[in-house]
Amino acid sequence: MRLRDIFTLLLITMALGSGAAQAKQVQTDYEDLKLNAELVQADGSSLEEGVVLMVHGTLAHGQMEIMKGLQNVFKEYGINSLAINLSLGQSDREGMYDCDDTHRHKHTDAVDEVAHWLNWLKEQGADNITLLGHSRGGNQAAWFAAEQNDPALKEVVLIAPQMWDMKYERKNYKERYDTALQPIFNKAKKLVKKGKGDTLLKNTDFIYCEDTTVSAESFVNYYKDDERKDTPGLLKQIDKPVLVIAGTEDNVVKGLEKRVEPLADGEKVKLEVIDGANHMFRDLYLYDIADQVQALIDARS
Repeated sequence: MRLRDIFTLLLITMALGSGAAQAKQVQTDYEDLKLNAELVQADGSSLEEGVVLMVHGTLAHGQMEIMKGLQNVFKEYGINSLAINLSLGQSDREGMYDCDDTHRHKHTDAVDEVAHWLNWLKEQGADNITLLGHSRGGNQAAWFAAEQNDPALKEVVLIAPQMWDMKYERKNYKERYDTALQPIFNKAKKLVKKGKGDTLLKNTDFIYCEDTTVSAESFVNYYKDDERKDTPGLLKQIDKPVLVIAGTEDNVVKGLEKRVEPLADGEKVKLEVIDGANHMFRDLYLYDIADQVQALIDARS
């Protein structure tokens, strides 16, 4: 992070806390669901001038701290933004996903919902769209961009995007829940193979939720070994400029800089490492992100 004096820190912190951008709630129909999002437009700006489509992380929502904070800062920079709520299988979903609710959602659902929101933005006249994702949402954004080369999509910004390694997932699951992942996965996989993917696995540990209820299909989708869940492996497949942002104090997505650095050519793939930032890039680190996003957009023209 660049050095700023105490007075500047105080002013910006106050702005983030009390100067929230005016947001317009947007709702759209998708299959049998109502999807929600928050649209923030810069003063005197229109969507035709460009917009950032923002995807949140695991079991979160479009107004979680990093998403809301970025929307406020983007408005200061004159950048429009749409922060979506992934449905996670629930209609009209708001706020964090409740672990007491039954999990029927899939990691891959987000890819289709991103496509839906991109098309919605195009219907509103936007054809200069920057796709931004954080954490798991970073992987889902990259997955979409790697598979769908939409002309309206101009750049991709991945903030601390998910990486994937099956051995690490097994180890992490065991350490978090003191339970082996593989036997549960094998049971769920057999159910899916028999056409019983909607079978509910009760008292099961899943993602960040302990002792919850999850469908066999959902469990398999989140935990099966799929190389597309590993964001660095997708970067060369994306036919758009990609900016990857990492924090030196990120203890959630560890080793991102090491993985991405060999892939970053400074043109198609750029890597920005923000000194001192953790996984959530709080407060002034949001301005470091906005600086990089602004530079990426400016480089387009």
